[in-house]
Amino acid sequence: MGSPFALFAPFLNALEEGVLFLDRERRLVEINRAAEEMLGEERERVVGRLCPSLFKGTACARACLRRKDCSLLSNHERETPTQTLDVTLERPEGSRLAVRMWAILLPEAEPEACLAVILRDRTREVLLEEEVSERMRLGKLVGHGPAMRALIRELLRAAQSDATVLLQGESGTGKELAARALHENSQRQRGPYIRVHCAAFPEHLLESELFGHARGAFTGAESARMGRFEAAHGGTILLDEIGEISPAIQVKLLRVLQEREVERLGENTPRPVDVRVVAATNRDLRAMARAGDFREDLYYRLNVLPIRMPALRERPEDVPLLAMTLLENLGKTPGRVRLSEEALAVLQAYAWPGNVRELGNALEYALVHGDGEWILPRHLPAEVTIRGDVRVAEAGTRYYRPSLAVEERTVIQQALQAAGGNKVAAAKALGMSRTTLWKRLKRLGV
Repeated sequence: MGSPFALFAPFLNALEEGVLFLDRERRLVEINRAAEEMLGEERERVVGRLCPSLFKGTACARACLRRKDCSLLSNHERETPTQTLDVTLERPEGSRLAVRMWAILLPEAEPEACLAVILRDRTREVLLEEEVSERMRLGKLVGHGPAMRALIRELLRAAQSDATVLLQGESGTGKELAARALHENSQRQRGPYIRVHCAAFPEHLLESELFGHARGAFTGAESARMGRFEAAHGGTILLDEIGEISPAIQVKLLRVLQEREVERLGENTPRPVDVRVVAATNRDLRAMARAGDFREDLYYRLNVLPIRMPALRERPEDVPLLAMTLLENLGKTPGRVRLSEEALAVLQAYAWPGNVRELGNALEYALVHGDGEWILPRHLPAEVTIRGDVRVAEAGTRYYRPSLAVEERTVIQQALQAAGGNKVAAAKALGMSRTTLWKRLKRLGV
C-alpha cells in the first residue's frame, strides 16, 4: 500500500473484513488483502477505478450511477445513521459472493481518501438463513413463523460456539427443549446432556448434586459421589431455574464458570471439567442483580449469549403446527382426530399465559371431552373458549388464518390459493424457500 496507508498496511491486511478507500470522485485509492479476495481482483487492476464498476449489478452501484454520487457517502453527509447494504458481488471468474457493506467517513485532514467502505463476507450467514428457511422444527421445537425462525437462527448460531448461553422466557415456552436442541446441534452432541432443576433441591442437596461430595462429607454420605458437572464432562449441562439458587451456591457456581473446575464437598482437590453451560430462567436476572438478589458478576458470566424464548401469544401462526405435534404426542394422529376451523380460531385467539404447556393441557382436555373425529370449541376448556371467542368476535377473522390449517397439504394448498398460484408469494407466506415449497409440492402431489 502506498503512502499514507503504508503505515497501517499490516493492520488492514490482517482484517477479515475487506476495506476500500475512496476519494470524492468515487475512485478507489487503496484496498486491503481481504477486499482483493472478495472482489476477485488484484490491487493493481482495481486502484483508480470508479466505485460502481467494482460492484456491477448491485443495488449500490445502480444507486450511485442514478444519483451521480455515492449513496453511502451521501448518507454520511446528511448525518443520517450508518446503513448497511446486503449485496451479491459478481466476480470476474463468474462466482458470486454475498457481502454486507457499510461506510465510514474519514477525517477531512486525509488528503487522498474521504470514505472507507467495509465489506463483510456473508456466506456463512446466508447458508444459516437457508438452513433456517428449510426448517419447521429444531429438535422438538416446532414453528415456522417469524419469531420461531429467528429463535432457530439464534440457536443454530449459538450451537457453533462453546460459550455459556442464558435462555430467558416465560414458563412453558420450551427453554428445556431449546437447551437440548443446542446440545444436539453442537460439536458436543456425542457427549452427555445433563439437566439440573435448581429449584427442586434444598440448598445443601443442590450443592452436592452440582459439585459432588466425598465420603463422610455430611450425615448419610456413606460413599463418594460425583456431581452433575463431572457427569456432564465433554457435554452440556442445563441449569434450569437458575434464578432460584441461593447466594452461597451462586459464589461456588461463579468459581466453576471462572476456573472450569469443581471441588466436591469434603474435599479440597479441584477437578477440571470440560462442560458447556446453558442456564434457563423465567425471572429477570438483570433486575435481580440490580436489586441485590443475584450476584452481578455471576449474571455477566451467564449472560454471554442471551437468547429470549418468545411467548406463544407472540406467534399465533405456529398454533396449528404445535397442535398437530401435540396431538401426535398424545397418541392421536391428525388423520383420526382433527381440529375444526372454529376450534382452531379459538386456539389462535387465546393469549396462552401458560404458553405451549397450557396448549398441550387444553388439547388433552379436549381429547377426553370429545365425542367424535372433530375437536370443537365446546370440547376445549371453558377459560380458553370464553376468552378466545371474545377475541375472535372482536377481531373478526384476523386471528384465524385459513392458510395455516393443521395438515401440511391443506397449509400449502390454501397458501397457493391465497397467493393466486404464485409459488414465490406462497413460499414467503409459509416462511420457507421456493425450493422447499417445490419439494413439498412434489412429495405431496399437490
